Amino acid sequence: MTVTTCLAELTSYAKDVSSAVHKLVRTDAGLASSLRVSVGRLHRRLRTEQVADPHVSVGGIAVLALLSVEGDRTVGQLAAAERVQPPSMTRTVSCLERDGLVERGTNPTDGRQVVVRLSTSGQELLAAERRRRDAWLTRRLRELSAEERAVLRQAAPILDRLSNAGDPAAAAGGAGA
Repeated sequence: MTVTTCLAELTSYAKDVSSAVHKLVRTDAGLASSLRVSVGRLHRRLRTEQVADPHVSVGGIAVLALLSVEGDRTVGQLAAAERVQPPSMTRTVSCLERDGLVERGTNPTDGRQVVVRLSTSGQELLAAERRRRDAWLTRRLRELSAEERAVLRQAAPILDRLSNAGDPAAAAGGAGA
C-alpha cells in the first residue's frame, strides 16, 4: 500500500466517522452519548494540565477550588460536596494541610466544630492551576474557526446549566477548578 493510498483511506475513514457522529446527535440519546464522550475527554485533557506539583492530587485541587468559592467548610461538608466518604476527605485535607495549602480552625459560630480554610499558598497554587488550564484551552480555542467559537459561546451557559441540573448545591455555583 502506498502512502497516497493510505492517506486516502484515512481521509475517507475520518469523513465516515464525522458523518456517523452527525447522524448520532440527531436524537436526544445520541446527543447525550456524544456529549458524554466529548465532555469526558475534554475534562480528562484539562486534568492533565495540572500544575507540576506531584504532592497535590486532582481531588486536592477540587477541594481548594471548593474552598475558594464556598469559603470555610467542615470535612463533612467537603466530603458531601465532593461525593466522597468523610475518611477519604480527612486524608485529602491532611495532605493539603501538611503542604500548607489549607488550615484548620474553629468555626466562629460553633467553637466545637473544626473548619478547613484555604491558605495563602493554597490560593496561589489554585490560581496557577487555573491559569495553566485556561492557557491550554485558550490555545485550543484559537485553533477553531470564528463560527465554531461562536457556537461554543452560545453552548457554554447551556453546558453549565446541564452540569448543575438536579444538584441544588451545584446550582448555587460551582467551584470551577
